[in-house]
Amino acid sequence: MDLRQTGPNSSWKADFSGDSTAATINHSLTLLQRLQELLQNGNGSDSVLRVRSAASDEPKVFHTHQLLLSLQSEVFESLLRNQSVVTLYEPPETAALFDKFIRYLYCGGVSILLHQAIPMHQLASKYRVWGLQRGVAEYMRTHLASESSQGHVVGWYHYAVRVGDAALQESCLQFLAWNLSAVLGSAEWGSVSVELLLLLLERSDLVLHSELELYTAVEGWLSRQQPEAPVAERVLRAIRYPMIAPSQLFRLQAQSAVLAQHRAAVQDLLFQAFQFHAASPLHFAKYFDVNCSMFLPRNYLAPSWGSQWVITNPARDDRSTSFQTQLGPSSHDAGKRVTWNVLFSPRWLPVSLRPVYSDSVAGAIQPVRIEDGRPRLVITPAMSSPDFAGVTFQKTVLVGVRQQGRVLVKHAYSFHQSSDETADFLVQADLQKRTSEYLIDNSLHLHIIIKPVYHSLIKVKK
Repeated sequence: MDLRQTGPNSSWKADFSGDSTAATINHSLTLLQRLQELLQNGNGSDSVLRVRSAASDEPKVFHTHQLLLSLQSEVFESLLRNQSVVTLYEPPETAALFDKFIRYLYCGGVSILLHQAIPMHQLASKYRVWGLQRGVAEYMRTHLASESSQGHVVGWYHYAVRVGDAALQESCLQFLAWNLSAVLGSAEWGSVSVELLLLLLERSDLVLHSELELYTAVEGWLSRQQPEAPVAERVLRAIRYPMIAPSQLFRLQAQSAVLAQHRAAVQDLLFQAFQFHAASPLHFAKYFDVNCSMFLPRNYLAPSWGSQWVITNPARDDRSTSFQTQLGPSSHDAGKRVTWNVLFSPRWLPVSLRPVYSDSVAGAIQPVRIEDGRPRLVITPAMSSPDFAGVTFQKTVLVGVRQQGRVLVKHAYSFHQSSDETADFLVQADLQKRTSEYLIDNSLHLHIIIKPVYHSLIKVKK
């Protein structure tokens, strides 16, 4: 029984842990209101903060209370130990939020917007308000998908690098990798640093339409940034040219100004790409090392690499579908297709949880609840062929969700040919609820990608 009042004047609840007559009287809301009034009116103030900024000739003045500031910040405790008036110098961005920052010190809460996250984190770090620092960092990690006119994830990544927040760095990197197509067409692509660009180009989990789309975006970035030749050449050598069709490679050689400028630096890679497309992958692998990133596809959304699958009301029953992909990116295999069968089960039960039948009456059948099952996705080839020699298939399943009005990739599950499924597929998702964050209009949005991976079978001495 909970009889807590929500009004600001009085609140109490029964405590059943011991004596039934015990109760907790809760006036915390009233206390917060009094503390806020204390800050606003300056009653009983024993210290003054004067915040100066280059954006204004007049300082912001805050009549504060040393005890409250010292409880929250060891920096303020030190500053106010021997003086009651302190002048602080802040950049315009942090000075504009100083009233919110002080209010947090009094009331323990603050509301911020996307563009205020970095300056608020800077204030929390500078004055060592660790609770606020952690709260803002968590806000940033959970609002990567929020829509903003100029974009904010790239800027947050660069800030995380400067302050050494490894968790925020990784969250930003993962978001950028899984939603790269959206970033390539946005204003923030131009603000990507050389270091971030190279980190992204190293990854095989980038989600985008094709390698040609990535090259086009990199070409635009190089044209705008005009980096030194060694940097430009390092960036261009990170493109996976064998994943681009020969006809498109010929067009790039003829029309790309960036490629013409740095042709000597990538000529060997282009030549190797044409060789890859001209010979059978099995024959090519005898003479060249195919166990490197250059011959490993990224997560391409083009139809030849996989298929989208929208499952309406996924909690209802099992579903199945099939689709075809190209055997591999080599033009030698351009006409060869592989058919894939996919089974989705919303409530699959492992053996350990299935009903057990017994001769005894007491334990005839163990009851099994629907919620004991977990979603399962199985992907298997519908055929076998001698063409599969030297090739294994990595399967990637992208799960799209709607966040802040946009459909973005929330999870990517990858598993190899030796396994037809991944054990943790949607293990945290509750598909029984129509309001599940994994559902868009009560539908599960998946995109299945098949990535051929080549292996050397016989090495021929050169």
